[in-house]
Amino acid sequence: MHSFGVLSTMALGLALVNAEGIKTGELGNATAVTNNPVGFSASGTLPDKAFFTAGSLNGNVKGSVSVMSSPDGIGVVYTVKFSNLPKEGGPFLYHIHEKKVPGDGNCTSTGAHLDPTIRGETPVCDKPFPQTCQVGDLSGKYGAITSDPFEANYTDIFSSVTSGSNASIPDRSFVVHFSNKTRISCANFEVAASGPSNSASAPVSVPTSSATPGLNNTPTAPTSTSSPVVTAGANVLQGVAFAQPAWLALFGLFFAL
Repeated sequence: MHSFGVLSTMALGLALVNAEGIKTGELGNATAVTNNPVGFSASGTLPDKAFFTAGSLNGNVKGSVSVMSSPDGIGVVYTVKFSNLPKEGGPFLYHIHEKKVPGDGNCTSTGAHLDPTIRGETPVCDKPFPQTCQVGDLSGKYGAITSDPFEANYTDIFSSVTSGSNASIPDRSFVVHFSNKTRISCANFEVAASGPSNSASAPVSVPTSSATPGLNNTPTAPTSTSSPVVTAGANVLQGVAFAQPAWLALFGLFFAL
């Protein structure tokens, strides 16, 4: 039975990577959040003191990540600003992490990236297919920090602002990393405006593996005032299908029996 369990785990791992090598999560792709309460906004600002200091870092990276519910309730609009970056160790990464920063400012305590589909970090996010990436992997989907100062604006349709959702951003923190993933600094989000009341207890999600009526299926790149220009994924990218091999289906049937 132990050997069968090992084989089952290996088969599952193979099933998560399609023929083109694009990995998706154990629970499938991320889905679009369609009922974010309009008018909600929150922002997180890095502290004066860095969590990890090294090399040419003077004080701490300055910057913030602001989130606002999209005007149509689909996803979240991000405004990202960073400056005073170290002279080495880039390009720098930033992610939404699953836990808040504790009172002592320990960025390690923020846990891993926000990853409700259990996708993992390896292989790295494939930007043309953001629905297959971790929800919290913002730099993976929309570009690393490659200039100082750095600014970017984009909409991520897989993010939620509804507290308690497994894709909720204001319940979490964001962390800035060196390229080797060492954590430099982190911050929690503070709600600026809650928007009108929303009767829904959790966001309604729609799959992005095929075109969905009512959604904007045309890719739009984010704006950026930094140099070089940030290139990013689309608001939604449709048409990705992950076929399950016939042998894997038979393998699953064997274990069901």
